[in-house]
Amino acid sequence: MYDVIIIGAGPAGASAAIYTARGNLKTLVIDKSPNNGALAITHKIANYPGVQGELTGKALLDNMREQAVSFGAEFIQTNITAVDVEGDTKFVFTADGMYESKAIIIATGSKGRNRMLPGEEELLGRGVSTCATCDGAFFEGKTVAVIGDSEEALEEAQALSKFASKIYFVVPRPELQNVHHMPELVNTEMRYKAKPLEVVGDGHVEGLRIRTGSGEEETLKVDGVFVFLSGSKPGTDFIAEQVPLDEEGYMQLDALMQSSVPGVFGAGEVRRTPVKQAVVAAADGAIAAMAVDKFINKRAQLIPQYK
Repeated sequence: MYDVIIIGAGPAGASAAIYTARGNLKTLVIDKSPNNGALAITHKIANYPGVQGELTGKALLDNMREQAVSFGAEFIQTNITAVDVEGDTKFVFTADGMYESKAIIIATGSKGRNRMLPGEEELLGRGVSTCATCDGAFFEGKTVAVIGDSEEALEEAQALSKFASKIYFVVPRPELQNVHHMPELVNTEMRYKAKPLEVVGDGHVEGLRIRTGSGEEETLKVDGVFVFLSGSKPGTDFIAEQVPLDEEGYMQLDALMQSSVPGVFGAGEVRRTPVKQAVVAAADGAIAAMAVDKFINKRAQLIPQYK
């Protein structure tokens, strides 16, 4: 029996684990893919408070997790098959067995856009990717397409230029958004005002169908498609029947990150945060952790860990 099980090991989950473990709560953190979250695949972070210089998102997360482990938190990597959070004891069923706790923190982040391109999901891992750093080397000397209009998409295109012989940069808008300096892109053909319509292929990516700015349809012959379009959906499907969610799947939480189900808390992108930033998710995790301590120990108020 654990005091708290935290589902998700991103900035919200890892931060929560630091606080619960340091507060002498027996803590288990479960994550099916700790190195594939939004922060873990971020290549460069330079604005996280207290961290000078630049580091990767994975390095920042590794530091958080190591800190949580130093206080006694346990981390495991496995797939969750079901949960039961309606009673006083919370049950989490995984591929490796069942775990029990007195409280649970949902910190599963977001899981991608609400709408995927036709063919995108079917060919994910078969030429469709969302991480140039992870998969760029597989496209050495090949032709790929990058879809997006953000600085992230620009950075991914730069990373891919080290491997791909040609890149089609498909930008749905007339220009890239919030990009103050446009670097020289090697082997890259910019396609502005181009709407992506479908990822084409039978078993593997063979092309990307787009509508050009002039309204004509064209199929770009590519071996890979890297998608960096905005929009995301909270990863809360597995608790949808047990915890109140709003119309878009976000957990309905109070100021202490508590749901209306006793002992069930949320943190990070499972709630409607004003902005999606690692520091905001980490702050959510700290609040949720202290609220769990209040809940388990039946305290009248939160006990901040100043000492």
